[in-house]
Amino acid sequence: MRLVFKILALPFVLVTGILYLVCKFLVITSGAVLGILSGIVFLASLVLFFAAGLWAGLSWLVIAFLISPYGLPMAAAWLTGKIGGINYALKDFIFS
Repeated sequence: MRLVFKILALPFVLVTGILYLVCKFLVITSGAVLGILSGIVFLASLVLFFAAGLWAGLSWLVIAFLISPYGLPMAAAWLTGKIGGINYALKDFIFS
């Protein structure tokens, strides 16, 4: 019976492994691109503080944080780590 579960889990290992590699690549590339973009948005928010007022500057500052490497890319990296953990657990189940 355990052999049947191992055979059934094998496609999930393959799918999560491919998904993990794709997500890892996307997290690395998006972190680099969005890091540069968040710096530009931050500078624009500083200009907006003086030109348009407090609320416009704060709203763009929040957007700059969300696209910075500590905002949404960090959430994507956390999710990618969870997928990698699931993949590792499935591999451990199959090959033990």
